[in-house]
Amino acid sequence: MPKMKTKSGAKKRFKVTATGKIKSAQAGKRHGMIKRTTKFIRDARGTTVLSVADTKIVKKYMPYAR
Repeated sequence: MPKMKTKSGAKKRFKVTATGKIKSAQAGKRHGMIKRTTKFIRDARGTTVLSVADTKIVKKYMPYAR
C-alpha cells in the first residue's frame, strides 16, 4: 500500500497534544476586531482545544500525527 497523504493545510494549522487532543488557534481574530467586545478579544487569546466532533475530522486529515 502507498503512504497516506497528510493535508497540507491541516499540518500548518493544528498540533496534537500528548493526550491526543487537537490544539488550534482561536477563531474570529483575523479582522474586524473593532466590532468585537473586549471580553471576546481577551477570552480568545492563545490557543484552544477542538471539540470531539471536530477532532475526529482533523485526525483523518493527519493520519501520521501522534
